[in-house]
Formats: sequence, structure tokens, C-alpha cells
Amino acid sequence: MRRFRAGKALGSLAMAAAVGTVSACSAGHTAVVDTSQANSDSASSPLTVASTSAATSLDFTTTGGAAIPAVLMDNVYETLVRIDEDGSITPGLATSWEISDDARSYTFHLREGVTFSNGDAFTAESAAFSINYVREKWTNGISAAMDPVDKATAIDDHTLKVRLKQPSNSWLWSMGTATGAMMTPNGMDNLAAQPVGTGPYEVFRFAPSEFVELRVRDSYWGKPAAHDVTVRYFPDTISSVNALQAGGVDVVWGVQNPELLDDVKDGIATEVGTTNGEVLLSMNNARAPFDDPRVRQAVGYAVDRKAANDILWNGMAKDTGGAPIPPTDPWFQEKRYYDYDPEKARQLLTEAGAEGAEITLTTPTLPYAQTVAELLYSQLSEVGFKVNLESAEFPAVWLGQVMGAKDYQMSLISHVEPRDVPTLFGDPHYYLNYDSPRTRELLAQADSAPEQDYPKLMAQAVDQIMADAGALTLMNMPNIVLTRSGVRGLHPDQVTDALILRDLASADAASNATNKSTEEEAR
Repeated sequence: MRRFRAGKALGSLAMAAAVGTVSACSAGHTAVVDTSQANSDSASSPLTVASTSAATSLDFTTTGGAAIPAVLMDNVYETLVRIDEDGSITPGLATSWEISDDARSYTFHLREGVTFSNGDAFTAESAAFSINYVREKWTNGISAAMDPVDKATAIDDHTLKVRLKQPSNSWLWSMGTATGAMMTPNGMDNLAAQPVGTGPYEVFRFAPSEFVELRVRDSYWGKPAAHDVTVRYFPDTISSVNALQAGGVDVVWGVQNPELLDDVKDGIATEVGTTNGEVLLSMNNARAPFDDPRVRQAVGYAVDRKAANDILWNGMAKDTGGAPIPPTDPWFQEKRYYDYDPEKARQLLTEAGAEGAEITLTTPTLPYAQTVAELLYSQLSEVGFKVNLESAEFPAVWLGQVMGAKDYQMSLISHVEPRDVPTLFGDPHYYLNYDSPRTRELLAQADSAPEQDYPKLMAQAVDQIMADAGALTLMNMPNIVLTRSGVRGLHPDQVTDALILRDLASADAASNATNKSTEEEAR
């Protein structure tokens, strides 16, 4: 029996991750939804974070994309375990846990005195409900992270037992992400606009694709957040940076146009963090000509990833050799799977009888995607493809057409879910239509293997994926954050899927709050 307690991290797999920008404004306007009775005076001087990754709903149980988990995880929803900045697993709503000798049973000891924003007590029953709800009701693709679970049972009010079907190296880590969000049965009626969690904030107002207002919870069990925070969505980075320079926002998260950095005003701080967001050039493995691995390999050699990095990020992104893993994952190997080689691409197309093959690149209406699509058009045309470019409004049209109906040949998107190789390549029904029994076998072996063998087997699975050219990663995206003077506490490295806001603070606001308090005492 292995025991893990508060203050002792589970020394497992090192990983640093962050969010990339995979969502943007959708068309139309939805009225503001007032979702809370929170006290407007619960925190001093609200702060505003600008983002171009817009939430069109707050229900990530049914809606994909990174925008919803980013604004809700760790802020509204919390998890049994948390993922530290170094990727280690630490206590969250569980203060400690034990793992059975066969690595199939987890016994969690839960914090007492924790409540949801609707007043419900957080108990082992609500924890078991949350886990089972993912297994039974979620339709989001990330729900596959809960597949290893056989049963979750409340032993008593503050003791939860989870039995796995087989040992899983990935399961406990995933419980620190959106998959592990703790919910209450009485808070499921309106997840799209009124999520109910145990976190330091609750949603006060929400306007899809426009903003989410978060109010500090006075009844939060832990250290309270310092400020109310509004996450405001902008159509592009230029408008968000202009808002920052005009004093309309305090932070710009995820700058997508690095050339703008040369013109920001003095006093605005710039930080560059790491991300888990890979820009994936996806090829529909079930649709001609990409049903032939030689054609997919040809694409790998046809694309100049360095040129794409230079155009998009002034070279600040990380080249992973074409592999869909960040360099901080323990199975990253520094291999160069596909170096730029147009002649080799032409040879492969000839072998496949695909010279002059007509292909359509369906590009979401996201700045980085639109920019790199022009480069891809040129490079793919150069090696012999007849390329058509098509735009699909993101998220509404793109999610439905590409990820939903799989009605595409080639597309482009940044996937930001942490450690998502099994999601991308382990499910033959996922939108890539990548169907490799050998890859699935290796992924299964890795997940159930002794912990020390996990990285090696995952590396073998990645090798197989790249041999098949299941998809091509153009780059691992950086996270560029701009903050006005006096604002601190927002870390540019996003460890999981959460944009953690609880530490966000303003020295100006703190000073004003102190002065106000002094004035009131003087009266």
C-alpha cells in the first residue's frame, strides 16, 4: 500500500503544460446571463483579462475546446488532486490518498468543511457522482480519460474509493484536469451558463463569446482570491493589446501576434511561457488521398516547420520534430521525424500515384491558422498537390464540420489538452480517423505498465504514430502574456487546462483598498 499526504507530491512524471489558443469568437450575440447573487463588494477593484479564446458555453461536458476549462478549472471547479508547476501531483480536495499494491484501488481522504457555491456540502458522495457522471453522461472527447475507472464509491462522508479496471499511469494525473472537475448533483441543471463548483470564484455574469465575470466566493474553504476577475473575449490580439494600452484591460493572455510586442508602451510587462498546445496539421486518414500513409508522409516532408515558426512566432515556438508532444513530457525524444525535404515529398507522391492530387485545407477562422494556411498552400503546391483553401468559422462551423462530421480532407488547429496523445491517436473514431491497432496496443501497454516503464512505452507509441504520419505537428506554441504595471500573480506557464486566476493581484488596487479601509476607520 502506497500513501500520499498533504505536503508530499507524488513524484511521478515531469510535465509542464500551458494553454494555446484554440477558440475564437463565434457569430451572433447572446444576452448576458446573470448567474449568481454574489456580493458585488466581495473583492476590491475587479481586474480584466483579455483573451481571444472565447467560451460560447460553460459546459465542457458536452462542448469541446480549451476556452471553457481555461476559465472554469481551478477558478470555479476544483479537483481531488492538483498538478504543480513542475507537473507533479499534489493534494487538492483530497488531503491524502492510498494506492493498493495492485495499483487498481485508490482511497481518497477528502477535506472537511468544503461547500459548493450553491451551499451543498462537498462529500464523498458528490465526488463519486462526479466521476461516474463523466463515465456515463459526458459526450466531450476528453471523457476518455475516465475509461480506466470501474467504480467510484463513497465509504463515508469523507472517504472515497475508486476501483480501476486495470492499472493506469495516466488516470490520477488526469484527475487534476477538467476530467476530474468535482460537481454536485444539485448543480447540473444549467451547466452551460451557471456552473456550480467548490472553487474560489463563482460565475456572476456570462455572455457567450463576450465575457465571463467571476466573483470572489466569501465562503471559499481555502485562501480567498484577492479580486473579482472578468475574462473578456476579443476578436483578435490587436484589439486586445489596444485595450490594454488604453487602460481597458489589465492582462492580455495568449498574444498571437508577436510583432505587436515591439510597439507596446513602457510599463507593460511581457512574459513568455511554455504551453502544451501543438499546432496540428490534421489529415483525414480515412479520406483519399490521405488514406495512403505515403501521401501523409509526403506532407511531412513538404512542410517547412521553421518557416511556419518564423512567420507565426518570430521563432519563439518549439519545433518537436513533427511529433504531437511538448518537450517537457517525459517521452519527448528530440527526434526529427520529418525534416523539410521537398524532393522526398515529390518522390513519395509519385510512389503513391498521387501527383497532382486535389486537396482542400479547411482552416478555422483563427489568426494563427489563417496566417499559416497561406504558407501551407505555397509549400504543398510546390511538391505537386493541387490545393484549395476553405475557411470555417470557429468554433461553431469548424467544430461541427471537422471534429463532428469529419467532413474534411486536411485541417489545422491547436490542441491544448494536456497529455492528449491517447485522445488524438488512440481512438479510431476521433476526427483524425487514425486507425492503428499497433498504436492502441502500445498506448494500452504504457498505461498499465509499471510506472518506470511508462515513458519508454509512450515513446514507442509516438514512434509508431510518426511512422504512420497520423498527423503532423507544426510547432509547440509559446504563451505570451502582457500585463500592465502593478499587476502580478498570473503565471505564463499553464500547467494543465486551467488559467489560474486566484493569485492575480494589483498593487494599485491593494493600495486603494488599504486607503479606503483607513478612511473608514478614521470616520
